[in-house]
Amino acid sequence: MAQLADLINLDLSDCTEKIIAEYIWVGGSGMDVRSKARTLSGPVDDPSKLPKWNFDGSSTGQATGDDSEVILCPQAIFRDPFRKGKNILVMCDCYAPNGEPIPTNKRHGAAKIFSQPDVKAEEPWFGIEQEYTLLQKDTNWPLGWPLGGYPGPQGPYYCAAGADKSYGRDIVDAHYKACLYAGIDISGINGEVMPGQWEFQVGPTVGISAGDQVWVARYILERITEIAGVVVSFDPKPIPGDWNGAGAHTNYSTKSMRSDGGYEVIKKAIQKLGLRHREHIAAYGDGNERRLTGRHETADINTFIWGVANRGASVRVGRDTEKEGKGYFEDRRPASNMDPYVVTSLIAETTILWEPSHSNGNGVAAA
Repeated sequence: MAQLADLINLDLSDCTEKIIAEYIWVGGSGMDVRSKARTLSGPVDDPSKLPKWNFDGSSTGQATGDDSEVILCPQAIFRDPFRKGKNILVMCDCYAPNGEPIPTNKRHGAAKIFSQPDVKAEEPWFGIEQEYTLLQKDTNWPLGWPLGGYPGPQGPYYCAAGADKSYGRDIVDAHYKACLYAGIDISGINGEVMPGQWEFQVGPTVGISAGDQVWVARYILERITEIAGVVVSFDPKPIPGDWNGAGAHTNYSTKSMRSDGGYEVIKKAIQKLGLRHREHIAAYGDGNERRLTGRHETADINTFIWGVANRGASVRVGRDTEKEGKGYFEDRRPASNMDPYVVTSLIAETTILWEPSHSNGNGVAAA
């Protein structure tokens, strides 16, 4: 008699050309990832050749019951690490039946910005450091923490090894390998300052692909924690008090920044970011005010400050970039629950397309 695991791991290539495509989209809350699967007649490697689909938007907070159909448009294809073989994951965005993007479709606006000739010419690279916290399912308390209690103070846990310091490494490594299998540009992982908190990095990735890849990496993490019976939280401050929050530091460069003389381009870009600080903060994730307090490696949410190697700044420039006179910078303001489509496109828009109507140094301090 076949066991459940045997059936889950069936190799379909022995008996059919058909494949399974898991269509993924961002749900109504802006942070929930939804998916459903369909059978295709054979392998597909071009999203434009995939059929559009639809779902009941009234059940995801994306449509009303009397007009509930929302259209899924395939945008990016990844290998499926769960079903393996030639099966695929498909990142989609969402449209009303009349072809208009629905309000929760943040990819559409981002794609417009990234398709601008001036933006395309600059080949914007992004590297996103996605932090998250693993929680015990029945208590919503961090993994490895005593029930109803607290571990010892922060210090021993960052990049640590050992059963008393590192919690959930099997989940983290499974996610790392699954992302590599899927074709995501995952560049590393590490344990974070708060126990039970981890980080993975996606990039460098160009333009709209950064958002696609971070969303699919989040989806894969949700699926793996589902299997493990653990909850993943992207809350920017999951535990109040003297514990680090969770961010999504966004590393960024343009072709001009990576070329000789790029440091001057970087400084001008940072000045623009300072002038639009409020607009960026409003787009950088819900609940970020609980994280950006000026403590725990953050700048205060109301202040824009940048510096070299300063992890208490809004924007950090690395020592190597300063020394070489070119490179990249890190925007440390985005929260862990930010939308990567919104954040990456806004950074590109501000630094490449936007020009201030008048120049002033208000709120743009260097540390």
